[in-house]
Amino acid sequence: MPRTTLLRQLLQQRHLTTHEAFAAQYERAAARLAKLDRDPRLASLQVSPRQFDRWYGGELLTLPRPDACRVLEHMLGRPVSELFSTAYDGDSAHDRSEEPPTCRPAPSPPPPREGDENPLDIVTRTRQLTASNADEATLAFLDTSLEGSTSRYEQDGPYVLRPQARQAWQLAHTLLDGRQPPRVRRELFRLAARASGLLGYMAVNTGDFALSEAYCTEARDLSREIGDLDTELWACGTLSFSLYYAGRYGEADACAAAAVERVPRHAQSIRLLANGRARALGKTGDWRAVEQVLGQALHLSDLHEVPVGLTPCISFEPYGRARTLANAVTSHVALRNTAQVLRDAEHIDDLVEHSSSSWSRSLVRLDVATALLQQRTPDIDQAMVLGREALRLCGDTPISSVYQRSRDLHEQAGPWRDHPAVRDYGDEFRTWSSQPAALAMASSAS
Repeated sequence: MPRTTLLRQLLQQRHLTTHEAFAAQYERAAARLAKLDRDPRLASLQVSPRQFDRWYGGELLTLPRPDACRVLEHMLGRPVSELFSTAYDGDSAHDRSEEPPTCRPAPSPPPPREGDENPLDIVTRTRQLTASNADEATLAFLDTSLEGSTSRYEQDGPYVLRPQARQAWQLAHTLLDGRQPPRVRRELFRLAARASGLLGYMAVNTGDFALSEAYCTEARDLSREIGDLDTELWACGTLSFSLYYAGRYGEADACAAAAVERVPRHAQSIRLLANGRARALGKTGDWRAVEQVLGQALHLSDLHEVPVGLTPCISFEPYGRARTLANAVTSHVALRNTAQVLRDAEHIDDLVEHSSSSWSRSLVRLDVATALLQQRTPDIDQAMVLGREALRLCGDTPISSVYQRSRDLHEQAGPWRDHPAVRDYGDEFRTWSSQPAALAMASSAS
């Protein structure tokens, strides 16, 4: 007696119970799917009378070949694991009445099996376990989207790119609510972690430190779950970066130090040491520790042969040497080590000026301007020229680091408020900081 499958029921409902009627629909479905999937092989698929009889009668020990499964799913809108499963709600007597008698000899009975063992059920369960709601094209799309946000970040800024990164984050989480085999699920964890990390970095630049901490913690925990050490360490570095701009210097140092302690020779430790530890330690006035961690960072830079130039600020790649030195400049500003600030700034001046990062050029100018005011004989005019250049470089894409340092420069120039250059800088700073984005940063800082 033929087994009543969902496939059999659907074909009866659609009056496709003969080979000729079924084959015509099947070949049209194959041609459509070939165009949709851009897979011309599918257009040549056909079904023999014997195949149709076996499918219709449920006489299968294994599911059809993968390409045939794809066409059947496209044609009937149901997974093949369901199509070839027994349809318990069907009317088996009605099914039998529609079947013409056959002259085939009765098949020999199969050997007895224990319990409910059924080869098709085993195959069906395997397909369910390996099924995925995320194909290779979707994973590639997510990866490309995140890479695009990273590569365009210093040109477009967080306000333009945040919606794109947020969409990638939402898609990754939506897919993770479904079913995937381990390899695909691991990749989704990695992509979700990186999307969280990028959103955390952007939140620092917009001055939303509580949101940044939440995103960075998620990025760290997701990457840790799959053993993705590169992303985990990067997330720790971004969390330290957020704590630093929130004014929580001790926590920023502790966060970076704990990550470095785990893998002290890892390439990501360069950023953790220079951006995470050195700058926070500079704010606490511990000059010996600053020199020690900067030395470690430069040693690791040599060990890993990192790029000499200024790597993108939001990149998941290890810090380049110029970016490490730019962080050294900031650390020495906090220590009021003016001579070292000017030496390091001069050393990287050409690399910074020829980079595509207007924010980096702006920040180095603000650091040098602050150092010029800290000298025994302050160079007020040059400091204010650099301050105004920094504001113009940042233009209408303010970020919290530029806002904080330009505000600090304005405050440090207070003793010379009657100097014409200081008044000019003050006027320009007030105009620049009246932008809605800068006002939001001022509100966050207060």
